[in-house]
Amino acid sequence: MQKIGKNWVVADIHGCFKTFLYLVEDKIQLGLQDRLILLGDYIDRGDHSKQVIDYILELRNQGYQIVTLKGNHEDVLLRSHYQRLDPNPMLGFYALKDSWFYFGGRNTLKSFQIKDPIDLPTVYVDFLESLTYYHLTEQFVLTHAGLNFHLDDPYSDVLSMMWIKNFTPNFAKIGHRRLIHGHTPKTLREIGHQLEAQEGVICLDNGCVYAHESGLGNLLAFELQSEKLIIQPNIEHQSKAVMVKTIDW
Repeated sequence: MQKIGKNWVVADIHGCFKTFLYLVEDKIQLGLQDRLILLGDYIDRGDHSKQVIDYILELRNQGYQIVTLKGNHEDVLLRSHYQRLDPNPMLGFYALKDSWFYFGGRNTLKSFQIKDPIDLPTVYVDFLESLTYYHLTEQFVLTHAGLNFHLDDPYSDVLSMMWIKNFTPNFAKIGHRRLIHGHTPKTLREIGHQLEAQEGVICLDNGCVYAHESGLGNLLAFELQSEKLIIQPNIEHQSKAVMVKTIDW
């Protein structure tokens, strides 16, 4: 009988490659029978966006089951790459490139050793283009930011799945599944309360890149069957990995 693997969910890596690598290989110890579901925002703010994507691609090449969703940061990078098609690209009230730089895009350019997102190599453009907007299991809906429940079909609004901040869930519209997302950093206390209370919406973004802010600065991995949470502190500027904390809710 084939061993049933685990389903691990990780959100908002933001260029924290060393932390991500340590979490996957030393703490999760990902196996070929497992599935790793990544909720987007692999890039920007942290220093090693390219290395994060390279590692994801390497895992896939080695036969690991990796589900990759699109976050708002990937959305902006892809738009910035294609900005030559639009003479006046905007994001909200701001020029697109200015907005991307505000979101941490300069660190991403540096990690790819390029000066302009137009110069992003094809393999990474293809990766960004391949990202999906949501993933379904029998019990969960997973997406980067959330869902627009004002619509009869929340899955039809792909922009909200990458960008939405505030929403009131209507679980009947998603088959009475629980919703897991990232995008909006929450403290460990807030996330722990969501898990302990078995809430219908769970945010797994603990702001890994914000290592010096109270209650933030960890990369989380949540296992869907056992509902076990692994908390990996940011180790980007440390020579040795620090111990992780494992919690069973």
